[in-house]
Amino acid sequence: MTSRWKYVAKQLALIIIIALLACLFLAIGLMIGYSLIGDGHKPLSILSLDKWSELFNKFTGK
Repeated sequence: MTSRWKYVAKQLALIIIIALLACLFLAIGLMIGYSLIGDGHKPLSILSLDKWSELFNKFTGK
């Protein structure tokens, strides 16, 4: 019975690690795209909530 729980725990750990890596790569990609392709001078500013609300307002017309 415990070998099943160990298997489930390993699988959950793997899923969590993959999800964290995906979030990390998304953040790195956003920073690279904003600083190189966009007009951003500070790459970390794309991760702020103010910048995202500004982008949503721009695209929704509010």
